[in-house]
Amino acid sequence: MLSICKQTLSQSFQRTAVRCLGSVVPEVKVEDFGVQNEPVLEYLKGSPERAELEKALQETASKTEDVPIVIGDKEFKNNDVRYQVMPHNHKKKIAKFYYADAKLINKAIEVACEAQKKWDKTPIAERFRIWDKAADLMAGKYRSKLNAATMLGQAKTVVQAEIDSAAELIDFFRLNAYFVKEATKYQPISENPKVTKNSMRYRGIDGFIAAVSPFNFTAIGGNLAYTPALMGNAVLWKPSDTALLSNWVNFKICLEAGVPPGVVNFVPSDGPVFGDTITASPHLAGINFTGSVPTFTRLWKQVGQNIGIYKNFPRLIGECGGKNYHFVHPSADVDTVVNGTIRSSFEFCGQKCSACSRMYVPESLWPKIKGKLLAKRNELKIGDPTDYNSFTSAVIDDKAFKRITGYIEHAKKSPNLEIIGGGKYDDSTGYFIEPTIVQSKDPKDKIMTEEIFGPVLSIYVYPDGQLAETVDLIGTSTSFALTGAVFAKDEAFLKSALEQLKMTAGNFYVNDKSTGSVVGQQPFGGARLSGTNDKAGGPHYALRWGNPQAIKETFVPLTEVEYPYMKQ
Repeated sequence: MLSICKQTLSQSFQRTAVRCLGSVVPEVKVEDFGVQNEPVLEYLKGSPERAELEKALQETASKTEDVPIVIGDKEFKNNDVRYQVMPHNHKKKIAKFYYADAKLINKAIEVACEAQKKWDKTPIAERFRIWDKAADLMAGKYRSKLNAATMLGQAKTVVQAEIDSAAELIDFFRLNAYFVKEATKYQPISENPKVTKNSMRYRGIDGFIAAVSPFNFTAIGGNLAYTPALMGNAVLWKPSDTALLSNWVNFKICLEAGVPPGVVNFVPSDGPVFGDTITASPHLAGINFTGSVPTFTRLWKQVGQNIGIYKNFPRLIGECGGKNYHFVHPSADVDTVVNGTIRSSFEFCGQKCSACSRMYVPESLWPKIKGKLLAKRNELKIGDPTDYNSFTSAVIDDKAFKRITGYIEHAKKSPNLEIIGGGKYDDSTGYFIEPTIVQSKDPKDKIMTEEIFGPVLSIYVYPDGQLAETVDLIGTSTSFALTGAVFAKDEAFLKSALEQLKMTAGNFYVNDKSTGSVVGQQPFGGARLSGTNDKAGGPHYALRWGNPQAIKETFVPLTEVEYPYMKQ
């Protein structure tokens, strides 16, 4: 209840008491948390951050960075050469990199397992110091470089890059360290410390963690690779081919901050080759994954088939996307619905795990919502992400372009679907797809139930008298349960929806869009086929990668075997 009622007033956790769903939330101030979120810079004309960013964009665009495989303190290059291109200008290569084969991946496993033993002996306070230094480097010296690599390599606009590769990445490093620091304050009960002392410490897991990160958030790559490392683990990081450069910048920052070689190994590779190799190793201690359901399912099956070979039961954490919804009640504020939906559906081309992909609108509000939604859509500028007027840019690559346009073609051919806005696409220069709005007569059409991961919003208009039946569709028509939002002024409906829709979303929003979770404010993750819901950005996520040990010390000798009642 509290998590959806607290109204965030700024990036620095300043909150005020608000009345929400019938309860009053007390004022909570930043000093109660002991740590602050990284402010999101505005990049206004004439600002120093804008000047620094433009310089970094020029430098990044002027060359093709040669990125090696890094295992321990050694760099490797081979004949399996790949390139990362700009999605909005796919003739321009910004990174050259190399695929590690099974032999190199196995070498990385050996190096990681040895590094883990030494790293685990590093005092946790020293690890906190390194993480803090890394966050400072990201916030200052390398902020513009991270953002430039993300803008050019992943086609993010300046604001989307800033909230991702700057603010969120920094937050993961600072707040995860803070959460672990707070967790280590707990010590078990010692009833008589002069006789017996109980304590607990966190170890790493002997073996290695495999981190498989996606293209869509630079911050996720940093979190997946470095949060297990914070807990004393060693990691093989397989970055996404289409986020290679920004992940490489992150990797180098962490080396500069003091993360020892071998603790995190940078291992670009073919997905199936990587998966087959790591799951065949008896030293696999865990997989930290963000990506598609089929890939995570394949890895889970392989772990299950090989379960008898492992030294540990591997820990599996996965986030697999969603079919996120906006549900509109007849009492909803129309402007909030329209503006929130445009942002949630079309920022970064809808390539967010949490992006709104389906919306349910009552007939009574549809004429107003439709008119304003189309008017806003028509105002959006789609173009180069370095153009400050661009609302969004290209989708990530040719595979995404083909998949997304397949749904648009389905909409053009189906008698149950009507494209009411957008529908055009062109990949001659970049992988550009117009923000597209589809109205569906069938709430169970695949465009309303399958994850698209692109700038396509599907809308089902329901009769006002079928409110309950339509609410029920949210959870029964798809297997995903990541994010969802309800829009209403009717408090009775909001209370009811909060309970009825409990299992449909790991992150639930009231009168707000389904995107935009902030580390430490809305811990992120969903259940069902959306993942294991371990809540990245929350206080328990890092502890999932810890290996706690309970210790009992006794200070008096044990002088007999019998218990007192035996002597009576």
